Formats: sequence, structure tokens, C-alpha cells
Amino acid sequence: MRFNLRPLRQSRTNLEASAEKDRNSNSTHSDDFSYWSQDVDKVAQQLHTTFDKGLTKQEARSRLREYGKNIPTKKKPPSSTMLLLFQFKSPIVIIFIATAILSYSLEGARDATIILAIVFLSAGLGFWQEHGATNAVEKLISIVKTRTAVLRNGVEMEIFAEDVVPGDVLLLTAGDRIPGDCSIVESRDLFVNESFLTGESYPVEKATEGSALPVDTPIHRRSNALFMGSYVTSGRAKAVVVRTGIRTELGKISTLVKSRRIETEFERGVRHFGYFLVEITLILVIANFAINVFLQRSVLDSFLFSLALAIGLTPQLLPAIISVNLAHGAKRMASKKVIVKKLDSIENLGSMNILCSDKTGTLTRGTIDLHSAVNADGLEDDIVLFFAYLNAVYETGFMNPIDQAITREGKRRGLDASAFEKLDEIPYDFIRKRLSILVRPRQANSLEIRKIDHSRQHLLITKGAIYNVLDVCSQVETAPEAVSDIDARHREKIESVFKQLSLKGFRVLGISYRYFDPTKTHIAREDENNSIFLGFLVLWDPVKDDASRSIATLEELGISLKMVSGDNRLIASYVGTKVGLSGSRLLTGSELDKMNPEALEKQVGAIDIFAEIEPRQKERIILALKKAGNVVGYIGDGVNDTPALHASDIGISVDTATDVVKEEADLVLMEKNLGVLADGVREGRSTFANTLKYVFMATSSNFGNMFSTAAASFFLPFIPMLPKQILLNNLLTDLQEMTIASDKVDKEVLLKPRRWDLNLIRRFMIVFGPLSAVFDFAMFGVLIFLLHATTDQFRTAWFIESVVSASLVVLIIRSTRPLLKSKPSKYLLIATCLVAAAAMIVPFTSIGTIFGLVLLPFQFYEWICIIVASYIIAAEITKRLFYARKHS
Repeated sequence: MRFNLRPLRQSRTNLEASAEKDRNSNSTHSDDFSYWSQDVDKVAQQLHTTFDKGLTKQEARSRLREYGKNIPTKKKPPSSTMLLLFQFKSPIVIIFIATAILSYSLEGARDATIILAIVFLSAGLGFWQEHGATNAVEKLISIVKTRTAVLRNGVEMEIFAEDVVPGDVLLLTAGDRIPGDCSIVESRDLFVNESFLTGESYPVEKATEGSALPVDTPIHRRSNALFMGSYVTSGRAKAVVVRTGIRTELGKISTLVKSRRIETEFERGVRHFGYFLVEITLILVIANFAINVFLQRSVLDSFLFSLALAIGLTPQLLPAIISVNLAHGAKRMASKKVIVKKLDSIENLGSMNILCSDKTGTLTRGTIDLHSAVNADGLEDDIVLFFAYLNAVYETGFMNPIDQAITREGKRRGLDASAFEKLDEIPYDFIRKRLSILVRPRQANSLEIRKIDHSRQHLLITKGAIYNVLDVCSQVETAPEAVSDIDARHREKIESVFKQLSLKGFRVLGISYRYFDPTKTHIAREDENNSIFLGFLVLWDPVKDDASRSIATLEELGISLKMVSGDNRLIASYVGTKVGLSGSRLLTGSELDKMNPEALEKQVGAIDIFAEIEPRQKERIILALKKAGNVVGYIGDGVNDTPALHASDIGISVDTATDVVKEEADLVLMEKNLGVLADGVREGRSTFANTLKYVFMATSSNFGNMFSTAAASFFLPFIPMLPKQILLNNLLTDLQEMTIASDKVDKEVLLKPRRWDLNLIRRFMIVFGPLSAVFDFAMFGVLIFLLHATTDQFRTAWFIESVVSASLVVLIIRSTRPLLKSKPSKYLLIATCLVAAAAMIVPFTSIGTIFGLVLLPFQFYEWICIIVASYIIAAEITKRLFYARKHS
């Protein structure tokens, strides 16, 4: 879920003013008491829950019925009933139904019943398709729905975040999205990002000490409370949920801020296209009705005829076609291990021309191993590994791959941290880029490995990026019992070892330490200063064997890859060169900060590698690329990737990512592989292309046929096609068009980003609409002057010709290739044949009699075939000329 930060921040003052009015209450309803001003035990009593067992499953089900789904907005997916009613939301359809009812009272039931039956059948067809699409997408999304750990009946279990209820006891760790407003029960080194609520980009520390706060404490100072929509950046916590859904602070914001979801380029194009056709339709329908009345024809018949034309001209199936195409695309992408969370992201995926990605797990294998632990001289040193092991074992934040690698190697070598007790921790953050642990020995000989007696002292161990660790070091260990002040010579030596290791593709971290006397049991950031630099941790994450091939595949699809990495420029350049990116086109975070927005916008497209990048800078890179006119995707899996995912046109995550990242993403890859993403891009472009096929069809043969029918009514002594015949015509072509979602797409269409082009559609309409009309008028001339058709024969022949030509021309306009060089899907081909056959056969049936269709002499069918064949040949020639001119 994405939030517009500006209006949220503007709402903060209103929310805090509202909070100041809250007062304690004895009511058990979670909305009725200021939980931050009460002891957490009292909060639990009012919620009738316990910290060790949580709620029972039965009580949780009961509260879910009472409070509803835990969704911070009143907007819900449409029910089946509402989805069916949406099929009748068009004013034209409503007017048609009302007019048919009027016709029923004035002229009898037969025609009115037929018309209403077709209208409801068309609506049922649209409902069936959209309902199936909605269900299919919901099933796919459920695969990657955010889950959260809770206690139920004293057992830890994972449930969907939307099923959390007041009274649930949460177990939170780094990377978890907080699923409700909560009171903290207990915490350890807990830091939470509340930027969406407070506007502050830095994580805030949360704790239960001094639990009860004044009632009028503003939101950003409620250190004993957690809020829905924020997420844990480090540490752990147990918390009891007090409010869920629209009753949370986030829910209040959603009611105060009437913000709309940002309209995608494709949606905007569809809307403009719809307006364009509606304008033409209204002009044509009003003119047709006025002229027919002027010619002294039945007002009711003229009105029904005009409305039927409107239905024939209006692409009323476009919303259903788009939904069905996107749902089909989502299912096909799921088979390619890409789960679509937001359907409109498929459209953006088809338009994407730049993909930004970190290197770990995408370009590299993502299985980090500790290669070695070396001292300041670059020599293997067991104490470096031991100190790193203590730091990794006792770190309580998110267990990242680096700490896992250190712990794994330490256990392999038989290291044991139990001789030390952890006292305190300064969690890692993306500004300091360090993590520090304070430990003390449990017994006198705990530090004998140092060969000196420090048994009575407490030990601070810091691990982090090399230069960030060096920034807090004033000395360097040159031998097991010797330290020296860091001077230019020592620093040059440290940097030399670092560069040599980085140039070999290793990721290198620094380790430092500092001793404190036994009175020191808590540490702050300033305590990291004056540390002693100990050595290096050398980590290895090999480049994937298929990384270069995957990047080449993306380039073939018109997508440029840009590496955005927090690693130093040396290792980023090494990996980039290995996978085929230009190491010479590299920009570091410090260089980026010196550039103004205009300069960055001009240069960002030419840069392949961004190194030493902080989270806030990732967002700036994305925004600069977008401002330069690109459609930008971003793939990430860590908490620090959240701002970039939010800023991108299409956010991509992986199934193993943290909750907050998966929730922010538009797509979730079940396998972290660029090859999988390339398959998803192809499916996205295929979906986009099939949607446009319906648009092209609506603007060519369909529009031409209805225009011809309207024009013919001006000079013929009768209405050329009855309203019920127009509706039957429309229904038959609708049945065929529903299969477009399954159609094949030419390979060349998949090789470049697809973007909505309303000008192309207009030109297509201007060319192919009149072309269809020319052959329609040719048919009229043959029927009147050569065959001397009666009124019923004219209507029947014209009905058959319009349905057959509209269905067959789809095979032409569906591709830019020649007809015989682009095969349609079997479903589209079968539907085309069945619809054309139905139009030919229906006059021979009792259904034909009901619709006023009559048997025709064989000569009529000959001329229908000649006209249709001529039209198809002309359409094929025109198509080649149209696209040849477009590409010239």
C-alpha cells in the first residue's frame, strides 16, 4: 500500500489536536481509552487478553466479526452483487432499459423482451469475465499477503495482517510492518520508522520504561506505542494490539485525506480514448435521431435505433476486456514465478525501460560466505573472527546474510559466545553504517584468548563499513598486545589492504573494539569513539553464472539495467564489469550529493553503476530517472529499499523479502533472478498488446459498421438495421472479443517497451474506420441496385456482412505482420469461426425469425463473400502501408 506523504504530514496537526481530546474510559472498546497514558497491564485487562497466551482462536474470530478486516480504509473490493450492478452503470444502457420498458407498454412485449434479454446477456458476459478475473487475482495476491506473528492460545503462529484484531499479542522483529496501533509490552533495542506519520526520516527508539505517558502526549512522542503502517528497523518487541483498521491513526488519516491513487499512463490513455469516442458517439446519435424524426419515422423506433447505435459505437466492454486481459496476464506471470499484487503494474511493466537493482542476490548468488578474517596487516587472525562472532551472535536486529555467514563460520570453527553476557547494543542504521555490542565476561578467563588480563573490563565491539568504523577509531592494533595511534602511515596501510581485497571482488567490513570499566552497562553512539581498529572481515558473494546473459536479455527487451549498491566503488565496479556494465560510468553517493537536481537529471541516464549509495539517495536516483522521461522499475528486498520502491513506477520484491518491502512492492518474484523478471516483462507487454487489440478493433470495423448504418438511415426509406439486430450484432462480436486475452503476440512487439499512444489510435481510426465504411456502402449499393433487396432481405444481408467482416478483420488488425505470418491463438481462431458461422446460420433458425432475419437467395451470399473478401484484402494492404509509413 502506498501513501502520499505530503497530505499525511499535513494531517498530523489535526490528528494530534484530536488526540489531546481523548480521555481515559472504563469501556472495553479499543477506541474509547488513551492506551499510551495507561500501564500496559491495565491495557491488557481492558482488552481481555494476556501477554503469555494472547487471545483464543474463538475470541479472535468473534472480534474479527465485530471489528471487521484490519484494513485502514473504508474502501473494500466490490461484492459480486456490486460487480454485476456495475455492468449497468453506463447511462446509455440505463436509458435503453427504460426505453425498452416503455416500448413494452406501448407496442407489446416481444421486441422489448428481446432487447432486454440481449442487454442482460451482455451484462452477464461482462460480469462472468470480471468476476472470474477478480477471483483469480485475489488467489494470486493471497500467496504474498503480509503475515504477522501473534500468540493464539499461547502458541506462536503466523496469520494474515488483515486478520489481526484488538487484543492480539504481536511478536515483532526487524523488517516487520506493524499491523495495528499497539501498546508495547516488552522490547529490546527497538527502533521503528514512523516517517509516514511524523515526517521524520530517521527511526525512533521505542521502549516500555516509564510506560504511562500524559494523555496529551503528541503522537511523535508516544515512545510506548506503535502505529499501524510503521515498521521495525531493528530490535525486537512484544506488543498488544489496541486498534485496527480505520480506528488506527493511519485509518484516521485515510478519512481526513481524500487522496486518490495516482493514475497510470495507460489508465489516463484509456480515459482520454473513452472521452474521444463518447464525443463522436453523441454527435452521431443525436444527429441520427433528429434526422430520422425529421423524416417522419416513428419517434420510439428512431430513439431505440439511436440508442442501439450508441451501444454499438461505445466500447462498453473495454473495462471488462482490460480486467480480463490483466487477470490472464497475472495468471501467466504467476506461472513464470512472478506474482502480481497490483494489476495496473502489468501496464507499467510493459512500459519499463530502466531497471535499478542492488547486486546482492540479483547479480550475485546472494549466498554470502566469510572468506577470511584478517588483521590490519592483511594476515589471518583468529581474534578478529572471534570478536566478529560475538558481535553477530548478540545482534538482535534483523539477522542479515552477513551475520549469518559470520555465525556459520564461527560455529564451524567451534567458537563459543556463552562465556560472555550481552549488556547493551547500538543497532545498525544507514547513517552510521555501524553496529556495536557491549559484552562482559562471565568468568575470569573469558578473555585469555587475548593473552592479557582484561577479565574485569567490559568490551565494546563495533562492526561496519570500513571508513565508518575508521571514523570512530583513534588507534590500531599492530600486534596482540600492542596498539598505536592511527597516523597517516597506518591509515594508508589499512586503506591499501582494503583496496586490494575489494579489487578482487570481496566485500570488506571493519572490526574495532574498546574496553570500559565494569560500571559501564549501557552505551550510546558517542561511546563508539576512540575505538581500536582490529582488522577486516572478508566476505565473498560470487557473481551469478547467468547474470551477464540475463542483463543481455533485458537489453534485448529495451531495458537498461543500473546497479544501485551500498558497497564501495571498487567492489561495485568489479561486479559491474563482470556482468557487462561499464565500470567507467560510475557515480558514488558522495559525488551524487554534490550534484544539483538539474545536473543529476541530465547525467543519470548515462551512469551504469551507483556505488556507496544510502537509502535516501536511492529514492533521489529513481526520481531523477523518472523526471528524465523514463519508466523506472526498482528491485529490492531490504528495509532500506522501501523509499526507492515507493518512488519507482514499478516496485519489485522477492518472496524472501521483509514484510514491509513485500507490502510496498507491485510485483513479487518467487525467485530472485533477472531471468524470471525478463519473462514477467514479456508477459506484461503481451497483456498490454492484447488490450490495445480490442481498442484497435473498436476503432476500425465496429466503428465503421455503426457509422455506415447511421449514414444509410438518412437516405433509405427504412431503418437499415433494427435495434434488436444491432444488439445481437454487438453480442456476437463481444463473444469473439473476449478471447483476445488469450491471443498470441508477435515477438517484435515484446522487444521494446510499450506505451499508450492516443495519436496512433486516432490515426488508426481515421484510416481503418472509413475503409470499413467504403465496403459497407458498396454492400448497400449491391443490395439496392443489383439485388433489389426487400427491407427484410437488406437488413438480413447487412447483419450477416457486418458481423462476418467485423469478426474476420480482427485476424488482420491483431498484428503488424502479414496475415499468414502471424498465427492467432486457437481460442481466438475458434471464436472467429463460430461467430462468422453463427451470423450465416441464424437466419435459418427460429431465433432468426425472432430477430426479423429472413432466408436469403444464394446470390446474396455470393455477394456477401465477395464484399467481405475484398474488404479483408484491402485491410491487409492498408495495414502494411499504415505501419510502413509509421516506421519510415
